[in-house]
Amino acid sequence: MEFLIFISPNDFKDESVSAFKMFFERWGIKATITSYSTKECIGSHGAIYMPDINTNKIDPSKYNGIVLIDGPGIDTYKLQEFRPFFDILTKFNSMHKYIISIGNSQKISAKANILRGKKVAVPADKETQRTVELFHGIASEKDVEIDGNIISFKSTNAIEDNINSVLEHIGVK
Repeated sequence: MEFLIFISPNDFKDESVSAFKMFFERWGIKATITSYSTKECIGSHGAIYMPDINTNKIDPSKYNGIVLIDGPGIDTYKLQEFRPFFDILTKFNSMHKYIISIGNSQKISAKANILRGKKVAVPADKETQRTVELFHGIASEKDVEIDGNIISFKSTNAIEDNINSVLEHIGVK
């Protein structure tokens, strides 16, 4: 099993990446870092990751899913407005691959129009809540929502306490 972990070129939440990498590695899931940058990506707290693959070169059929990492970089780079990324997420969704979003990265999934009728664990920030609802996602106050192939975490803090249910859902635990 292999998952992509998508990060913005800068200002992603390091702790979200490290949590997913740790849990994926523990359960034998290969974690491949992807970004639209071809250079080192630097997180909000200074973690540095060199992308394994440029997001433009992703073939969704080769992966079981993708994790969208949250953080200020989503807004800085306007990733919630980047049409080519919407097309990639649409392909993942049409192939019933897992799409995991955390916090403000849910704006990307919403604008890719893949949340229609899906329950979403929305974060406290009003802009993300509004975007999810505008694109017909069903806002939930839970820390994590699993609705078919769409999995959402309210925040980075929700990962550790709720990852077991996600790992069971994707069939590795």
